Amino acid sequence: MRSFFKSSRFKGFLGVFGVLLLAVIFAAATNDSASPASDVLGTIFMPLQTVSSHIAESLEDFNIHFRSAAAYADRVKQLEKEVAGYQEQLVDYEKSKQQLALYEEFLELKKERGDFKFESASIVGHDQADVYSTFTLNKGTLDGVAVNNPVIYGKYLVGVVVKAAPTYCVVNTIRNPAVNAGAYEVRTRETGYSTTTDELAAEGKCRLSGLERNTSVAPGGIVCTSGTGGVYPPDLIIGVVDEVKNDTTNISSYAVISIPVDFADLRDVFVITSFRGMGVSTKLGG
Repeated sequence: MRSFFKSSRFKGFLGVFGVLLLAVIFAAATNDSASPASDVLGTIFMPLQTVSSHIAESLEDFNIHFRSAAAYADRVKQLEKEVAGYQEQLVDYEKSKQQLALYEEFLELKKERGDFKFESASIVGHDQADVYSTFTLNKGTLDGVAVNNPVIYGKYLVGVVVKAAPTYCVVNTIRNPAVNAGAYEVRTRETGYSTTTDELAAEGKCRLSGLERNTSVAPGGIVCTSGTGGVYPPDLIIGVVDEVKNDTTNISSYAVISIPVDFADLRDVFVITSFRGMGVSTKLGG
């Protein structure tokens, strides 16, 4: 028993009891403003009061800031949702604008070439890893689409149908070395044929081969289909000349052509199912 009274636990208890007792005396003394005891105890406990007051104010500020932070977080989430909605609307707007531009060019081409018969189609399969940008359309033989039908985007030649099933078809683009079209440069009227290499295809380009060694074709020239061969109608735009080089395998020259169509973003195209001279070899502009 004596060991308990000597223990630190008992001493701590006495200390706490003493503080509580002083607090009670202080509370009673504060009722008499003239009491000397109140002055003494007030002097002793005033720092504690000040500290406790600061703690209370800090807790109140913390609660206010906590509530404000929660409100800000909710507002941020709400604004993020609104921004996401606006972004979706912007994407839809851009798609609609591109589609409108496509149909405007299509209508102009249809007016110019009344002999063309078209079938609109959408890309349903597109291998982004394919350097040639081969893609699949949602139209096939049931829609009048056949192998060797040209595929266009506005007035630009995109490629040619190489496989046609009842409900879909596969298109090789002009970035594919297997696709060759008779072509000419608009300003000089010099003719050749479009082809490409793996290196040029990776850069989104092709070439107008078979030009004269001393060709007058220059950068900035527009290259179009010539209509020779009967597969592609004349005057479809292939691209714009970047540079002219001498061919190292023969005495001709060739022009490197930038293809304006972005195949990665391509969504809608037209298949030319019929045109005057289709299947018939013709001369330039035929």
